[in-house]
Amino acid sequence: MERPSRYLANSSTALEQLRGLIHQHESTPGTPLPTERELAESLGVGRREVRRALDVLEEEGRIWRKQGKGTFIGPAAPVAPAAIQGLVQQTNMLEVMEARLHIEPGLARLAALRASNEHLALMQRMLERINNVSPDDPDLNELWDSAFHRAIAEAAGNRLMLGLFDTLDAVRREPGWHHLRELARTPAKVDRYNDHHHRIMHAIRERQPHVAAAAMREHLLDLQHALMQAIHLGDDTP
Repeated sequence: MERPSRYLANSSTALEQLRGLIHQHESTPGTPLPTERELAESLGVGRREVRRALDVLEEEGRIWRKQGKGTFIGPAAPVAPAAIQGLVQQTNMLEVMEARLHIEPGLARLAALRASNEHLALMQRMLERINNVSPDDPDLNELWDSAFHRAIAEAAGNRLMLGLFDTLDAVRREPGWHHLRELARTPAKVDRYNDHHHRIMHAIRERQPHVAAAAMREHLLDLQHALMQAIHLGDDTP
């Protein structure tokens, strides 16, 4: 497993690598994970980032913890194709957003039609996590934001589209684009994005597929605009 530099690694990259690790043991649920200290060392991140990534996996039901015993693998976790690294070299953040705009409104529409009570409960827990994050913590904001979007993708009930979402999400988390994502996630913008999330969640819960799709599209267009501003700001930096 390739280890990112400590400068670039964050909770999202830790989550991606942990999903890959879990995928290797999907046929043997109950397999214990290494300790947080060992994971931090092997993944090239801090223990805080490991704990945050494990929180997401536990919320998704991918792992379970027992006090005094450790952390254990549950159901199989999603894993991105090996070709992703090649895609990262060939694309850019704006192409990723263009693809998200074509895929995620459809996922939100399907989620409004198909989400089970368990899916709705998971999305609600993700929203509550987002609400409790400080706007000044971009790492944790990005982590739970991504988890909320993935919960919608899973609720859509289409495994192929879920796989496409996972591929896009893995490319989006490319560490080299970390600075751009932070510029697009100021405290004021985070509040606006969170309002979008609640509107998307409301439409899905109320079984309003067209409203859910429109709300998701508005959210992604807002984020795309923020990223374009960040790119221009970066171009102007001496």
